[in-house]
Amino acid sequence: MVQMTQLSKETASQIAVEFLKKRKNTDKIEVALIELQEDCWVISGTCPMEFGDATWPERFAVVVDLKGKIKSSDFALL
Repeated sequence: MVQMTQLSKETASQIAVEFLKKRKNTDKIEVALIELQEDCWVISGTCPMEFGDATWPERFAVVVDLKGKIKSSDFALL
């Protein structure tokens, strides 16, 4: 049985970006890749991270299920 995608690529990206804006307190979210893996969307890219007086680029990956719920997020300094 083939499961139809319930959530579009664009909607999954919007959900991830809104989550990151709230979590990271920034509007500077750069999405680099959106891919469908099994039954979830993986949205990845970079966002700034404040560390003291400096700002560092941070890589992110946010997993959004087909119902629009965030399943996990991962962050790493570049």
